[in-house]
Amino acid sequence: MKVLATVNGRDVTQMDMDMLVQTLGPQRAAQFNSPEGQGQLLDELINQELFYSDAVDKNLTEDEFYKNELEKAAEQILKQYAIRKLLGEAKVDEAEIKAFYDTNKDHYQQPEMVQASHILVDTVDQAKSIILEIADGLSFEDAATKHSKCPSKERGGDLGQFGKGQMVPEFEKRAFELSVDEMSEPVETQFGFHIIKTTSRQDASQQSFEEVEAQIKNELLVKVQNDLYVSKVADLKEKYTVSVVEA
Repeated sequence: MKVLATVNGRDVTQMDMDMLVQTLGPQRAAQFNSPEGQGQLLDELINQELFYSDAVDKNLTEDEFYKNELEKAAEQILKQYAIRKLLGEAKVDEAEIKAFYDTNKDHYQQPEMVQASHILVDTVDQAKSIILEIADGLSFEDAATKHSKCPSKERGGDLGQFGKGQMVPEFEKRAFELSVDEMSEPVETQFGFHIIKTTSRQDASQQSFEEVEAQIKNELLVKVQNDLYVSKVADLKEKYTVSVVEA
C-alpha cells in the first residue's frame, strides 16, 4: 500500500485517503479532486494522526468515557457483523431462478412503446397554420422550435419513448394510432392543441430469461435473506428473554 506520510512512526496510506474520501460523499469529494485538494485531505489525515499520538501519550484510552464509547462501538460492529454473516448464507441456484421465470413470465413482458414529438399551441387555428407551414417545406422539428409552447421545443418537440398510461388519454390514443413518421391533425387536450408525430415504435415483446436472470436472482436473494432474518429472530426470541417496557 502506497505510504503518503509517516507521523510518529505510523504510516498514512492511500487507503486512508480513499476511506476519508468515501466519508465525504460524491459532491464534497469532487471539491478535493485536484492536487491542492488532495494535499488538504492529506493535511487532515496528518492532523488526525497527531491527535492520536497525543491521546496515546496522555493515556486517554483509560478514560471511562472513552471505554464506554469503545464498548458501544464494538457492540454495534458485532451486531452488524452477525447480521451480515447470517445474510451471507443466503443462496439462490439457477434452477430456482429459471423456475420463477417460467412461472411468472407475464411479469417480464416489455409493453408496446412509441417515441413521439409534438408541437403544442393554444388554438386549433394556430395548429392548422403550422401544419400548412410544414406542408410547404418547414421541417417538423423546426416548426416545433419556432412555435411550440412546450419545453420539448428545445429538442425539436421530442418527448422520448413512452408506453400506454403515461400520457393524457387523447394524446396517447393518437400517438399509438399513427404510423412511424406520420403526423396528426390537431389533437385537443387539457394543455392545448397538439400536432403529433410518431417517430418510432417498439412492439410488445417477452423479455428472455437471459435478460432478466440477474434481476430475478436479486429479487429471490432478498426474499431468502428476509426469510433467514425472520426465522433467526424467531429462534433467538425462544432462546433469550425479551421484555418491552411500555411508555
